[in-house]
Amino acid sequence: MTAPSDAIVLIGPMGAGKTSLGRRVARRLGVPFTDTDAAVVREHGPIERIFAERGEAEFRRLERAAVRAALVAGGVVSLGGGAVLDPDTQRDLGAHRVVLLTVAPRVVAHRLRDTARPLLQDEDPMTRWSAILSERLPLYQRLADATFDTSSGPLHEVVDAIVAWAAPTQEERA
Repeated sequence: MTAPSDAIVLIGPMGAGKTSLGRRVARRLGVPFTDTDAAVVREHGPIERIFAERGEAEFRRLERAAVRAALVAGGVVSLGGGAVLDPDTQRDLGAHRVVLLTVAPRVVAHRLRDTARPLLQDEDPMTRWSAILSERLPLYQRLADATFDTSSGPLHEVVDAIVAWAAPTQEERA
């Protein structure tokens, strides 16, 4: 584990539960929560519309600004699945504790049913999801300090595990 810093950052593929878990982890730790995709939507409108009208490159530029602001604010930060593709974001994550959330394809298929996510607007969204994951997984693994799987078990058990990992020990508090 890297030294504690202002942010605990959740990364991983679409449908891994970064937003759901991030919100709960932040509540348990008593810190703010930021979902960078939600920040982009709040400032610029629906992601699907940004992709359609302005393209993926513009979305990534807006996403990078949201990531930068969230990391400065600290707390628990949930990144969109592709946010880690930006080299500046990769560098920034080195100063924070990074959690990779993984999920089995059989589980994500249920979670992403009827999705409007632009990168999954494909004839076979699960084949596309799998291709995106295989491209990004080495990067996710390189950036992560810890990995937690969200495929099974009650959500609170994953939250408990992340909180236990993230909470400072007695020695660190002293």
